[in-house]
Amino acid sequence: MTDTVISSATREVVIGFDRPFVMIGERINPTGRKVLAAEMAAGNYSRVEADALAQVAAGAQMLDVNAGIPLADEPAILAKAVQLVQSITDVPLSIDSSIVAALEAGLAVYKGKPLVNSVTGEEERLEAVLPLVKKYGAAVVAISNDETGISEDPDVRFEVAKKIVHRAADYGIPASDVVVDPLVMPIGAINQAGVQVMNLLRRLRSELKVNTTCGASNISFGLPAREGVTSAFLVSAITAGMTSAIMNPLHTEVVRAVMGADVMMGHDPDCARWIRRFREVPPPGAPGAEGAARGRREGGHRRRAS
Repeated sequence: MTDTVISSATREVVIGFDRPFVMIGERINPTGRKVLAAEMAAGNYSRVEADALAQVAAGAQMLDVNAGIPLADEPAILAKAVQLVQSITDVPLSIDSSIVAALEAGLAVYKGKPLVNSVTGEEERLEAVLPLVKKYGAAVVAISNDETGISEDPDVRFEVAKKIVHRAADYGIPASDVVVDPLVMPIGAINQAGVQVMNLLRRLRSELKVNTTCGASNISFGLPAREGVTSAFLVSAITAGMTSAIMNPLHTEVVRAVMGADVMMGHDPDCARWIRRFREVPPPGAPGAEGAARGRREGGHRRRAS
């Protein structure tokens, strides 16, 4: 089975078919967040620091770091953000930019093996990004669109993904280091968007044998009670073979759905992760309180050691 290994200086995360689903925290992204964008452009990274720590505390195993701010020095800001986040947490990062110079700036300061977000099937993008991925020994997100745009036909998207995997191999990048984003469209606008992605995920797993990711909240864009739709989507996607997602770990309903899906898929032996996260602890002095507290302390030690 395919394993994609991503690392920081001190911690490894493995994205894989028979492994727990990897939640990649999405919140360090100024797109649509005017206050965060203004702060980052002004050199104030306090909100970046707070978002990083909160997402890790909520269960994110990786963090996506984006600095896409119009008219700002994105390479410098992204490099600074990457350095800051790596100084306060040991989870691996996804370095996220549409600007190649910014990707290289982030890669140059990164400690470990990051995930580069992203490359598409466009020739210009392939020729610019894949050499960087090889140079820095990174893994890469492959987005299933090309010069023709985003196709509503999942077969076309599959062929784009296949092209990227083959082109990566030409640069010496193995399929295990290519994480395909099948492109999740808003289901409120495209009624068959969910069905299309599930079919595509099965093919990506069985035929290309690659790991997958997506921007999970795209599916519920424009709908009320979005967390319910996103949760339902992720459970279905995990069942179909999706192995990671860029998502908001602060949405408890969505995290519960992901962790519950791991239980159902056999990716949480003895339900140990579920029990550690959600069991009720007796109040101090109640029968069993001392043992429960000791179990939580021991569980925390085990998590830090892993």
